[in-house]
Amino acid sequence: MSYPMPKKIELPFWGGVRTILKRDAMLIKVTTDIGLTGYAPGPAFTRASEEISTIIKDFLVSKDPTKWQSLNFSSSPEVVKTYHAVEVALLDLVGKYEGCTISALMGGRVRSTIKLYGSGGMYMAPEKYAQEAKAIQQMGFSAYKMRPGLGPDEDLRTLELMREATGPEMGLMVDAHTWWRMGNKSYTPEMIHGLARSMRKFNPYWLEEPLLPEDHLAYKSLREKDFVTVATGEHEQEYEGFEDLARLQATDFLQMDVCCQGGFAMGLKVFDLAAANNMKFAFHSWGTMLEVLAAAQLGVCRDESIVEWLEYPCYSSPGKAGMYPFPLSDEILKEPLEIENGYLKMPGGNGLGLEVNEEVIHKYPFIPGPWSFFHQDSPKETIAVTGDHSVKWVQH
Repeated sequence: MSYPMPKKIELPFWGGVRTILKRDAMLIKVTTDIGLTGYAPGPAFTRASEEISTIIKDFLVSKDPTKWQSLNFSSSPEVVKTYHAVEVALLDLVGKYEGCTISALMGGRVRSTIKLYGSGGMYMAPEKYAQEAKAIQQMGFSAYKMRPGLGPDEDLRTLELMREATGPEMGLMVDAHTWWRMGNKSYTPEMIHGLARSMRKFNPYWLEEPLLPEDHLAYKSLREKDFVTVATGEHEQEYEGFEDLARLQATDFLQMDVCCQGGFAMGLKVFDLAAANNMKFAFHSWGTMLEVLAAAQLGVCRDESIVEWLEYPCYSSPGKAGMYPFPLSDEILKEPLEIENGYLKMPGGNGLGLEVNEEVIHKYPFIPGPWSFFHQDSPKETIAVTGDHSVKWVQH
């Protein structure tokens, strides 16, 4: 599905301009011959859709979903990841059949709420970041994540203004993923270390992915300086990558998106890896409220001392702070998520816990093509974003 932006959004940053034309989402639906239906959020890119409608569909037809643990799907690593997204729909279906939540199928809940941070902050003037941070705080969230990219000096001033606007108790998370996507203006390791040192006086909650995700030794070096808390993981391609981060003690927070990095079984393994290595876990969740709900069903199976945060993407609407509009995100659920004092209260229904609104399928038909472009200044290059999370970008 796609939500086309009412008008093209152009967001200048230090290395160029980002253009956003639309926002995509995927809804996975599995049905049985006795009329039960299961749903899941999926990775919103065309390749995954093709994998589901061919390879994965052919595998699942005639299978008993209650035997989901022993189905033994086998394919290339990328298709297996997509299968694990579909598996969430199987779990939703089985939960409805068994009369229990997905959490129960994953071993059971140890709590009934999970802490959210408001995630927005995309390519604005420093003063605008400060305004949004304050607005997110007033919505009841105890932490706010933003995405810098204005150059080191302005990034630092942004953090200073956000701290002034929100006071000392608000968690301010800096997601630096842009710093290595600016061509010749990408921040060097020396710049990153210097900026991290300067940020320390404004007490950021964490600095997320400031370095190339695959360079675990660089993360180890940064963390050993103890300037700021470090977070990474959402671009790890295999479980061994998480193991390496843990072995090297290269990060404070392990992050993962269960919809595109191996599903719930992988998520539980990463939770336990974090706990065994004195680390914490924080969900990456960058899609619709259905994705937030699905991640929450897994997250409440571990204590907050291990699984501390669930990302809550803040999309703008009349009277509500956020990045850009994405009404599909809320409309995909028939009832809104219940959030109180920055915590998501788990719903009482079976499976995922809330009903999916299939009307979004017809209201937001898919629009082919990239949803976003980075127009890079040096070297002159356009990078098309055709999917989110750990999906590689396409250069033109």
